[in-house]
Amino acid sequence: MDDVFKALSDPTRRDLLDELFREDGQTLSALESRFSMTRFGIAKHLRILEDAGLVVARRRGREKLHYLNPVPIRLVHDRWVSKYAEPWAAALSDLKSRLESPMEKIFEIYIKTTPEKLWEAITDSDIRSKYQFGNTMESDWSPGGRFVMNNPKAGAPLGEGENLEVDPPRRLVQTMRALWGDDVKAEGTSKVTWEIEPVGDSCHLTVTHSDLREGANDQLYGGWPMILSGLKTWLETGEKLTTPGSLMYT
Repeated sequence: MDDVFKALSDPTRRDLLDELFREDGQTLSALESRFSMTRFGIAKHLRILEDAGLVVARRRGREKLHYLNPVPIRLVHDRWVSKYAEPWAAALSDLKSRLESPMEKIFEIYIKTTPEKLWEAITDSDIRSKYQFGNTMESDWSPGGRFVMNNPKAGAPLGEGENLEVDPPRRLVQTMRALWGDDVKAEGTSKVTWEIEPVGDSCHLTVTHSDLREGANDQLYGGWPMILSGLKTWLETGEKLTTPGSLMYT
């Protein structure tokens, strides 16, 4: 967490995050054009933000795109803010989501666990319910197989999709169709990719929610920072995340 505070201490780096907040998935050239600083200087600041996990870089053809990753900030919120300001923080988070028009959202987090235990936490329905708002995920986890997301308090499935790629314990790609309301049903099908990379005694987990239409309903992707915070908490401590938002549907 020290890297996060160090990265946020510089005003230029905060401005870079503001730019990615305004428009996610920008190239270095696009960011450079908005600052009175050399390309080398912008690249150096982006590297510090990447090292802190606040920015994620992905190549798309010949371009390298930079995305804002809110998960580390969510972890700070869960540690010190949620007890006092959950309603206000949730409102600001909702405002942020409504101001964005993403086609793809990328979330990264480091968890002290093994790839096998992380894979189990993603695919075991009982464990999944402990960090994803009480929701279960039923599937045989075979390529081409279906999955259904349920909640004991719901009278019907909350989501469904197909397992496109199943490569334990490294990669899971699924289609996703939300069913919990007419507004999200109208959004159609998107795609969620889980990628696990072992790093020492930990795992680097990347979740990419893609195939979202421009201006997609923020309910589809807005919960990922809290879900991943809950996943990290469960695997590292064996306890559930207890922020009001994480307990909303349990």
